[in-house]
Amino acid sequence: MKVIISRDNPFFKQLVKLEKSARQRKTAGLTLLDGVHLISAYQLALGPPQSLIVSESGCENEEIKSLLAEQGAKADADVVVLSDVLFREVSPVKTPTGIMALVPIPSAAAIPIHKERKGESFRVLLEAIQDPGNLGSILRSAAAAGASDVYLSDSCADVWSLKTLRAAMGAHFLLRIHERSDLVAVARTFNGKVIATTLQAKMSLYQTQLTGPIAFVLGNEGMGLSGELLQASSEQISIPMSGGTESLNVAAAAAVCFFERVRQRKKVPRPVF
Repeated sequence: MKVIISRDNPFFKQLVKLEKSARQRKTAGLTLLDGVHLISAYQLALGPPQSLIVSESGCENEEIKSLLAEQGAKADADVVVLSDVLFREVSPVKTPTGIMALVPIPSAAAIPIHKERKGESFRVLLEAIQDPGNLGSILRSAAAAGASDVYLSDSCADVWSLKTLRAAMGAHFLLRIHERSDLVAVARTFNGKVIATTLQAKMSLYQTQLTGPIAFVLGNEGMGLSGELLQASSEQISIPMSGGTESLNVAAAAAVCFFERVRQRKKVPRPVF
């Protein structure tokens, strides 16, 4: 293990830059994973990380000890210990987990797609989703509902930021993520039903059939979808609401849509209230 206690250390400086800068992450092709759960999800899908970064106090945590022991058994293990002060400067949360991993940002082609996701096509198109928490939550729901591919417009939040990664809880390593996509072109060439969610739609989510190839299109938290993308969709739907609520959080709306598809494919009747 290497121990770092100086802010002048080049590796520590690299970690700080990666945590703070989307441009630096894209240039280096690297990102940071925070916490045992995310690191374990990455290892399960893609193998060992490039480096593990542990705080001094984190070395005493039993869960972290177990992960380090597993990593230490590999010939390519690279474990770096930061002083608690330095670790807090890199950590994205007020109460640090005690462990992070430095990993290459995987290409869409590198993500292994589970056999259950190789049947009917299920894709998600996201336009200008700017909140990293919402973006991560959508990815988490998409993975849980069986999506294989997610396409992001250029104006989406950085999908590989630590905040997005934490919100997605490992979904990044179950989905083929396509950044800076031409969503209109994707929608027009998709061999299935392209469903845009919009408050102005007269058709309800529960009035459309979702058992075949589906691409859901979701837009900006405040502005909604662009006119061009709405025109490229084959259907426009809204989610029925009561109680005077005007709209749902985009991540909540995405989950409702995705799991209505799951319900229909399993032929589970909707409850009657």
